[in-house]
This record gives sequence, structure tokens and C-alpha cells, in this order.
Amino acid sequence: MSGPTCPRRIGGAMTALVTPFRDRAFDDAAMTAHVEWQLLSGIDGLLVCSQTGEGPALTAGERSRAIEICVELAESKVPVIVATGTYDTATTIEETLHAQRLRADAALVTVPYYSKPTQSGVLHHFRQLATHTELPLIVHNQPSHTAIDLTAATVAQLAEIPGIVGIADSSGDISRIDRWRALLPDRFGLYTSNDACALAFTIAGGHGCFSSAANIVPRLFQSMQHSAVFDSLAVSRSLGERLQPLFSALARESEPATVKHALSQVRSVRADVRLPLVGVADDTAAAIHAALTRVQCESTGRFAFHQTCHTRL
Repeated sequence: MSGPTCPRRIGGAMTALVTPFRDRAFDDAAMTAHVEWQLLSGIDGLLVCSQTGEGPALTAGERSRAIEICVELAESKVPVIVATGTYDTATTIEETLHAQRLRADAALVTVPYYSKPTQSGVLHHFRQLATHTELPLIVHNQPSHTAIDLTAATVAQLAEIPGIVGIADSSGDISRIDRWRALLPDRFGLYTSNDACALAFTIAGGHGCFSSAANIVPRLFQSMQHSAVFDSLAVSRSLGERLQPLFSALARESEPATVKHALSQVRSVRADVRLPLVGVADDTAAAIHAALTRVQCESTGRFAFHQTCHTRL
């Protein structure tokens, strides 16, 4: 059985948004300003309530407000994708229906974590989700967080489920594109959530990246991805080399913490995270500072550290 066509506009450079806090509370004004900046910077899509957005630490009311802000500001010009996956099928269905009611465009649903289901259990999980919801679903395969990895056979069976329109892989294994493409219908979207391999993934034929780094450098990240799509490989590779130290620095610790620390250096976004996350270690802060300095020095002068200058991208 074939599923619905994947919305073509879901692709390119899509930001896995952070969720700003102030004094441990959801910061409505900062969230609004951050989303506005992302849209003005030309980002292709907004992912909200993901791991980068500390989705599991948000209250129901905070999740709703974060989604509402994105939907209202996007004005249907770019897609709003909501991370709705949990380790429990019933809860995942509830979260996806909630995103559907708030007019999200799609749901990014992680393979269930902690419980370590079998490949058969994963298939039953997504079949139930697709049966009870109407949002287009993108499966998120992130073995480093779920302790299981989807097999090629499971990916092919997931693609047969009506309602599932794509898969986002965080493994960094570019060779999967060719292996999986042969098993998947043309309508199926292939995405990555790994900044370090985003460029190579796109050059190999992938359709887009859910990026944490795009929170900090939306224009540069979007330019890198779009240059690759339009075969300006020299430009895209130059941008990729410039951004690679930042990707590496952000990956040193939990990305909500590292991304927020970087944003606190260049934007009016506090570095606050919720426990069990904590602020970054000194050596990670130094690595982030060095990477941002490189981006600043090699850019066109539109980027400057927040604490010394209020010029913004």
C-alpha cells in the first residue's frame, strides 16, 4: 500500500529550535523573537519541541505555546514540524493529535526509546500512530539515543504505512541513502538530523536537515544547503569547512546546552537549561567561542558577539 505524497516543502535547512527559558520559566518573548529571526534569515522549516528544544522537559502548556508561536509566525510559508515521539505508543498518539489540532504541518516521531522494542514492535508502534492520526509522519532514527537502529527491511516496511512520508537519520552513515533509496518510493523524504554530515547527505541526494546549529547561523547553514542543491559545490564546501568547527564544538556535550551557550554569545537568548541538563564545561565553552570567532572572522561582517556588539545576522 502506498502512502500520501510527502509535502515537497518539507526539506532544505530546517531549524531544530531551542526553547528559551528565563528564571526556569518558558520565555514567550524570547521564543517569539528567535522564531522571527529564523524566518527572516530564510530558514526552510521549523522543528519545535525536539530534543534540542528540550521537549521532554516542557509542560503541556509550554508545548502548546511553543507550537502556537511557530504556527502563527510561519503563516504557512514554511512548514512547522512538531517532535511528538515518546517511549509509549498511546502518549505518542496523544501528542501527535495535539500537534494536529494546533495546525502543525507534520510530526517528527522518534523510534521509541528506553524500552528498546524489537523491529516488529517499532512497526506496530508506527502503524498504530498512523491509524489514529492524520498528520504526515517523519520517522526519526537516532540509535545513539534509543539504543536500537532500524534495519533496511524495517525502513522499507515503514514506507508502506499510509501517513509516513519520510525518515530522518542521525547516525551519520551517508551510505544509507543509496541502500535505502532502492527500497523506498519516490514520494518518501530522506532527512538527516546530524549537522556534521548535513552537506554530504544533501550532495548524496538527501532532502534536508533538521539542524541544531541553524539556531545560531541560520543564513550560513541555509546557504550551505541551498548551494549544494543547486550544484554550487565549491560554495557549499567552503561554507561547510567554515562551519565544521562549530558543528564539532556543539557536539561535545548535550546540544540543548551547547546551542544555548552559543546563542547567549551572539543573541539575546539565555543559556538556561532544565535539569538534568546543566551548563557547559569550561573547555566546551572555549571550543564554542573559538568556533564562533572563526565564523565571525570568515564571514562578511554581519556576525558579532552579543556581549561586545549588538549587530546581528
